[in-house]
Amino acid sequence: MTTTVERPRETRSQDPEMVEPRRRRRPILPLVYWIVTGITLVPIAFMVVYSFNDVPTGRISFHWSGFTPYWYINLGQVSGLTQAFVTSVEIALLSAVISIVLGVPLALALERYRFLLRGPLNATVYADIAAPSIVVGAASLSFFLSASVSTGFLTILLVHVAFNLAYVVVVLRARLSGVGTALEEAAGDLGAPPFVAFRTITLPLLLPGIIAGGMLSLAMSIDDYVITSFVAGPSVTFPLFVYGAAKVGLPPQVLCFGTIIFAVGLLAALVNGFITRRAPRAAVDDG
Repeated sequence: MTTTVERPRETRSQDPEMVEPRRRRRPILPLVYWIVTGITLVPIAFMVVYSFNDVPTGRISFHWSGFTPYWYINLGQVSGLTQAFVTSVEIALLSAVISIVLGVPLALALERYRFLLRGPLNATVYADIAAPSIVVGAASLSFFLSASVSTGFLTILLVHVAFNLAYVVVVLRARLSGVGTALEEAAGDLGAPPFVAFRTITLPLLLPGIIAGGMLSLAMSIDDYVITSFVAGPSVTFPLFVYGAAKVGLPPQVLCFGTIIFAVGLLAALVNGFITRRAPRAAVDDG
């Protein structure tokens, strides 16, 4: 004769792991989110819309006179504006590339190794971010004058690399902290040299962080005015041109160039988001 022992029914309330957390309604958070988003996007929306405004005076006006693509067709009509924009783009691209090239090994060293002067170097990176722009600009100008270096394109590039490098290092260290070293150690156990393991494993894992750091460098560089104004010399960047032209009235082409910058940045952000989402899926498929 067999005796069956009836097991008590398990309910969700008895098993804490099966208890689904209740979603707490916080109506204030979505409201704050949309307010902040609106404050950020409204000026950008005005810039995009009024870049197509048919103003007869050739100066920016927020009185809508009609739609026209004339200002985009004639971007080079304003003397000096196109050259200033090209100069800003060149400096932004060069500073972003140099910052990434220097930032990847520096982030790896600070995140994964213990060495002499690691603490002061780490503090310098964060001090570069926390320092006010006017202090960085004045200190940079004093250094170049004491070193008898003529201000111009080169000094702007050096200063932009200096502050972009700190942002790239912070972004890459955040990426490295969530990656770990298990895959690299496994590659080493299988006989892969350190450079091969870095090229085939570490670098692809760092790619979203590298793209994010590059985008941040581009954004910080192309719109910097305060630091650049100290070390620009005869060179004129886009922000410097806009500040000087604002005294007599801005041409609509300024809004066109601003819209182009925003569109390129938005496209780069979408591409980075696509790569970031695809990387974990590819890792799961490979596994």
